[in-house]
Amino acid sequence: MIGRKEFVKGAVASVLAGAILLSGCSGGSLTTREKGAGIGALGGAAAGGIIGAAVRRPAAGALIGGALGLGAGALIGDQLQGHENTSYQQQQQINRNQADIERNRQEIQRVQRQRAEY
Repeated sequence: MIGRKEFVKGAVASVLAGAILLSGCSGGSLTTREKGAGIGALGGAAAGGIIGAAVRRPAAGALIGGALGLGAGALIGDQLQGHENTSYQQQQQINRNQADIERNRQEIQRVQRQRAEY
């Protein structure tokens, strides 16, 4: 069983790791990759702190867990961001295609009106 002192050390280390991570992301909105990295780092630090507290090394556990969580979260966030970018590009192409279809429809109607006049 972990003592209160070890638990508090782990919690403090987790909060500090999260504060450091979030303070570096102060410019503009976060990308999906950054959000994934942040969530992974915080989750990893919390889990690492708890596990580390069980072996009386909460700070080391939080740091190791935070680093591993950061890496895993960044990889997952990168994959999600890639999917978002692909979806955005596909939607832009769909919009361009719809605009072309509308222009062609209007051109067909114009030609049909001209034929009807002759």
